[in-house]
Amino acid sequence: MASFEDLSKQVITGNQVKVKEVTQALIDEGSAPLDIINLGLIAGMNIVGSRFKNGEMFVPEVLMAAKSMSAGIEIVKPLIADKDMPSIGKVLLGTVKGDLHDIGKNLVGMMLESGGFTVINMGIDISPEQFIKAVKEHNPDILAMSALLTTTMLHMKDTIELLKEEGLHNKVKVIVGGAPISQDFADEVGADGFAPDAASAVDLCKKLLS
Repeated sequence: MASFEDLSKQVITGNQVKVKEVTQALIDEGSAPLDIINLGLIAGMNIVGSRFKNGEMFVPEVLMAAKSMSAGIEIVKPLIADKDMPSIGKVLLGTVKGDLHDIGKNLVGMMLESGGFTVINMGIDISPEQFIKAVKEHNPDILAMSALLTTTMLHMKDTIELLKEEGLHNKVKVIVGGAPISQDFADEVGADGFAPDAASAVDLCKKLLS
């Protein structure tokens, strides 16, 4: 008999093969798809998130866990109608123009997904104009921008200015993050929030939408 607890454990250890096996076994045994996601896959990822916050797990392990969670969700997804997949909000995510770093950003995306958000990951080297176009197209609740270089972080300010010019600033919350970013910088450029790491980013998004 497969169990949700076993599934959570496999997610925590980042064992993709085992996660797929246990997920399939639970489906075959007739477990409800949403229960498999919430009580098994996401429950495991939540433990990973708190261990990461406490410094007991590190980025490579968290990425492995997130990938294994995603592998399980891919198997379950076809069994769920889109309307049944609960989403607490939509987040548009990207690394700013001139910056090619994406490990931290992808980690934030995975943690947000496991936290119940719908995530649109735009990738790296995204110009202010591209962000604005995507905000108009996807109508997200939150725009999350990442930068790892001090030379690119000012593009966050450009993007926020452009949002104001286009009259979109009051329609979307803006959060920023990345190594050189601080709360002071976030305040200075007019962002709605700053998160120092992926786990905090999830808490921040929940707070902004509550």
